[in-house]
Amino acid sequence: MNTPGLLNDLIRLFLNLAPLAGLGCLVLAGIHLRREGGINFSIGAGFSKWMFWAIVFVTLPSILGFLAARGVNVPIPSGVEVSTNWLRTIEEGLVYFINNLLIRRLVPTLAAYFVLRSILDSAEGHNPLKSILTAMFLLSVSTTFNLIWSLNNSTELSLADVLDGLWNYLAGKIMPVAAGLAIIGAIFNFATARPWLRLVACSLGFLAVSSLWRLILTMMG
Repeated sequence: MNTPGLLNDLIRLFLNLAPLAGLGCLVLAGIHLRREGGINFSIGAGFSKWMFWAIVFVTLPSILGFLAARGVNVPIPSGVEVSTNWLRTIEEGLVYFINNLLIRRLVPTLAAYFVLRSILDSAEGHNPLKSILTAMFLLSVSTTFNLIWSLNNSTELSLADVLDGLWNYLAGKIMPVAAGLAIIGAIFNFATARPWLRLVACSLGFLAVSSLWRLILTMMG
């Protein structure tokens, strides 16, 4: 029995909108990052959950292909263009809303509010870095999405490949920058007679995180 054309168009619509859903997940991840402290995050809580779902939506066609290759009946239609007029209108409207309203207008405004929140945090005697890092993450949502998209090799195991690629990017590029910032913070704390040794230890840990992980893998092997 052939799949009805309207159902095929609905499947195409959902697959076409999956990357946009990934963008929305990244925005929600940024909001939850501030809820979890801004500097750190909880494994399995809001930030890591929404980051994972963003990757799932980006690699959704590959995940469906993996299931189809394992004998699961996944009715994936050929082609990506939605032929039903009213469904195509919905798709175009959602694409415009996500790209032009949410990402280009609302997210920068939300990041600005977090910058304001950092000033208020300082006024209350709290650490402003939490809100500043959240604002920086929100402003880099498009860049983060492009990174995830570039790591997607469209193979059956692309979900795992993207996660591995993000880990390598984190350890190889972000951690050295974090180590430098930690040293700057340690110098500032030393100059103002505040605790500074833990920041130096954090800097060393950031630089050695890949080596530590390989050491753990070697010990487990």
